[in-house]
Amino acid sequence: MPEIALDGSMDEDPMAMPAPERAGRAPPRAVLIAIVAVLLLAVAGGAFFWLRGGAAGEDAPAATVTDSTAYVDAPAMVVNMRSADGRTHFLKLRFVIVATSASQTDRITQRMPAIVDGLQSFLRELRPEDLSGSAAVFRVKEEMMIRTRAVLGAGSVSDILIQDLVEQ
Repeated sequence: MPEIALDGSMDEDPMAMPAPERAGRAPPRAVLIAIVAVLLLAVAGGAFFWLRGGAAGEDAPAATVTDSTAYVDAPAMVVNMRSADGRTHFLKLRFVIVATSASQTDRITQRMPAIVDGLQSFLRELRPEDLSGSAAVFRVKEEMMIRTRAVLGAGSVSDILIQDLVEQ
């Protein structure tokens, strides 16, 4: 125990061992904060990569409307939806495909049966719960874009415009 001298200063106990020097070592709290920061950056980078749709070679063209943009009407689709309660649910969908250029419209029109076929399996697997909420139409559009680009190629379609989406 340190002794207090008459002048107010404290004398150290000669038997006490000096505290180990920690110069050069970061405190454990700073290390934990750095690890958490690195993990957050990794998660954010992974989410950005996932939301963009994959590798850098798979970049999608921007959905900009220019003078050369052309619209192709797709036939109205009515499908039975999957239901857990056993009741029959129908989905009616009308949409327009936005071509990246006017020269793509003939190609899109010729490939329309393959596009509709590619969308049928997706739409039939939807459940009524999948269409609830404000983000439901966005998710349906994104999946339709992925499947349409799989049929036509990455550079031919810039957007899909949903005209009617009615669940019954």
